Amino acid sequence: MVVRVTNPAPGSGPPAPRLAHIATQAEVSEATVSRVLNGKPGVATTTRHRVLAALDVLGYARPVRLKPRATDLIGLVTPELTNPIFPAFAQIIEQQLAGHGHTPILCTQIPGGATEDELVEQLVDRGVGGIIFLSGLHADLSADPARYANLSAAGIPYVLVNGYNERVSAPFVSPDDHVAVRMALTHLADLGHTRIGLAVGPARYVPSHRKRQAFLEALGDAAEGAVQHTLFSVEGGRAAAAALLDQGCTGIICGSDMMALGAVRAARERGLRVPADVSVVGYDDSPLIPFTDPPLTTVRQPVQAMASAAVGALLEELSGSPVQRTEYVFQPELVVRGSTAQASVRGPAARTRAPF
Repeated sequence: MVVRVTNPAPGSGPPAPRLAHIATQAEVSEATVSRVLNGKPGVATTTRHRVLAALDVLGYARPVRLKPRATDLIGLVTPELTNPIFPAFAQIIEQQLAGHGHTPILCTQIPGGATEDELVEQLVDRGVGGIIFLSGLHADLSADPARYANLSAAGIPYVLVNGYNERVSAPFVSPDDHVAVRMALTHLADLGHTRIGLAVGPARYVPSHRKRQAFLEALGDAAEGAVQHTLFSVEGGRAAAAALLDQGCTGIICGSDMMALGAVRAARERGLRVPADVSVVGYDDSPLIPFTDPPLTTVRQPVQAMASAAVGALLEELSGSPVQRTEYVFQPELVVRGSTAQASVRGPAARTRAPF
């Protein structure tokens, strides 16, 4: 939003101040006044306060985005809710915020809808006291992190869930992706699987990068071809699993439960049985996963603990107690169900497995 200082029509009330009037009152340059009125970063806090005080002294209303924030309003920015893990996070975060007297505003990104930046702009215009981002652009290594620096400059605290980015100075809450992959690998190896593949999302996302890194650290660079990057969806998992089955994999580790369901579908389309011929491991353990066919073996994200930590960190910031700008890592849990079993003797000839 660009604030324009102009003269009103005759009879419409007192004239709006010119930049020069505000600059004189605040003892700053007109350029500085313009940056403050338009919510731009790069202005010292004390200088910003002088400009706002000048507006008050001159008797003019502050622009909407510069009015004191209603700290009881908290924004929660999430991806689309078709993946059940996101509603699971949102429900706990909203419950905990409400329990502390805050009103959560859920902002969901959908294909073709508002972008993260547009949703944030709407939240800022509504004067929210803080924002929690769940699997947002902070997790995309190709995205510009300056958008978060702008929030900091505007004095709006925020917490980022899933996807640590060293270029952003903020509290992060993450599951341990390395441990998650090693748990899944160990489980499949103990069942006798020697050809194991990994299906994860696009490489530019931090969780995908970390899972891939853990997979190659365990199996060696020779396993590079057994990593398939795809979309975080059922169809993405189906396509990735098809490629891994072509390589003779009898065990498939997926970056989400939705992808794992796609992997099960790909196996069945080839006449393979899960888990008799192919074992599949998911990731997340959202509420409906125990009721799939077969019930999905998966690595459970500690949603309750992570959501509580995110809310706690934001509330600390709102209370004036700065939280350390670092990553708080939570341990996942392997949940064994019916989609994994002993490796089939019908499978391809085994190859030597690297130790892990």
